Amino acid sequence: MNSNDTQGGAIRKIVIVGGGTAGWMTAAPLAQRLANHPTQPCEVILVESPEIGTIGVGEATLPTIRVYNAALGLDADDFVAKTQASYKLGIEFKDWGHLGNRFFHAFGDFGPALAGFGAHQHWLRLAQAFNHMPDIENWSIPSVMARHNKFVPPNEETPGMTDAYSYGFHFDASLYAKYLRDYAVARGAQRIEGMIVEVEQHPESGFVTAVKLRDGRRVEGDLFVDCSGFRGLLIEGALKAGYEDWSDYLPCNSALAVPCASAPRLTPYTRSTAKEAGWLWRIPLQHRIGNGHVYSNGFTSDEQARRALLDGLDGEALDEPRQIRFVTGRRRKSWDKNVVAIGLSAGFVEPLESTSINLIETAVGKLLELFPDRDCSPALADEFNRVMGIRYESVRDFIVLHYKLTKRDDSEFWRYCANMAIPDSLRHQIELFRETGRVAIVDRGGFAEPSFVAMMMGLGALPKRYDPLAERVDLRAVHGHFAALREMIAQAVTRMPDHGAYVARQAAAGKALTNPNQKLMEA
Repeated sequence: MNSNDTQGGAIRKIVIVGGGTAGWMTAAPLAQRLANHPTQPCEVILVESPEIGTIGVGEATLPTIRVYNAALGLDADDFVAKTQASYKLGIEFKDWGHLGNRFFHAFGDFGPALAGFGAHQHWLRLAQAFNHMPDIENWSIPSVMARHNKFVPPNEETPGMTDAYSYGFHFDASLYAKYLRDYAVARGAQRIEGMIVEVEQHPESGFVTAVKLRDGRRVEGDLFVDCSGFRGLLIEGALKAGYEDWSDYLPCNSALAVPCASAPRLTPYTRSTAKEAGWLWRIPLQHRIGNGHVYSNGFTSDEQARRALLDGLDGEALDEPRQIRFVTGRRRKSWDKNVVAIGLSAGFVEPLESTSINLIETAVGKLLELFPDRDCSPALADEFNRVMGIRYESVRDFIVLHYKLTKRDDSEFWRYCANMAIPDSLRHQIELFRETGRVAIVDRGGFAEPSFVAMMMGLGALPKRYDPLAERVDLRAVHGHFAALREMIAQAVTRMPDHGAYVARQAAAGKALTNPNQKLMEA
């Protein structure tokens, strides 16, 4: 049976179209698991062109990246050194909700549950009972760590009360792609450089059978993974999967990105600052700071957006701002026939909560879980599309939440956001929290209760009441618990190392792995 036959049988050749972060994040685990299998080896081929640039805005991640890296067996020190990484405890939000507002969305909760009730329910009770209740962030250890610029990983083997947090990373996306490229090639993946000029399809089934390069080469395959970015060369260009436009909910359609020189202190968090018609991102790496401005060109000009970006830099700009245009939304089908779209080819939601790389992780993991035979059963595609559809929509709703709960009326953009229609699923979540302090989780694999609490309370949506069953816990015991935990967190953070110093030691350890003589040279 040749590779053009769409009947059953084991897949023998996977072709990934496009490199960058999505392409190599797909290639690495496929090569690890399939390329050198003792009984059913499968070729993993990635086709990329140096003529096509990558977006590279996904430099901040969620904690799930650690699961992905661990599954590949990556050494943490080597990863930090090779990708110029720093740590991320969460996101600081400035001027969201109202001008002058500042709050933190941390990768952690607000302390352990007490008598079966979430910590925020008890905090709401205390806030009603006592005047001047300290902000709930004081019971979030990653928030306190970020405030003091401290970092150390939590003790995950024997965790204590002050280890209830997680972390992600900031890293150079282009260096991460190269890091994974080296990993994948070392495990049998093949890299082909060339520009695709034609997509060949089976005349009856419509399956993609090969891609043709400008120099005449043909690359055949059984399964194709489209990592070609916004253009969706296979999923849209060939298969016409369709696109669901979410611009009515998320009006931003443009971004400018520019690196700048490092600041004196390496901060362990991403910063998002709301502006007149969008927001600025700040992502600190070891060797530079990544910056960008996401905005709607219907509410401001490109030049005004450029000026707002450059005026907000910590240091000297290291390049000219790079323009990116996008339409927020997702493909109606991410998996169609024998093509699976991963990354920007599958959809795009602005990187306000660093979800771009997480969506790649989720898609790659789900592809491995639902890995098909050569006939690519439509039932597998349907399940993949169902799961990814829920994930994209839950991410969309969480991002829309940031805009909808604004009290800002200082610009046309923010007035539009305050008054715009939102998905019914999100409207229910907001109303439930405002009325009762309870959180409705639509996607159990997505953002958890503490994230919704942090965002809604940070944006000013304080619940009218708390869970009445929390009244069964003695108020003095609740007060004592909160006082003791706050003091415990303060003492633990005081003992932690500075984030920059911690990263410098780890990066040095990673370089020593690559060059065993490093320690001798530094001695």
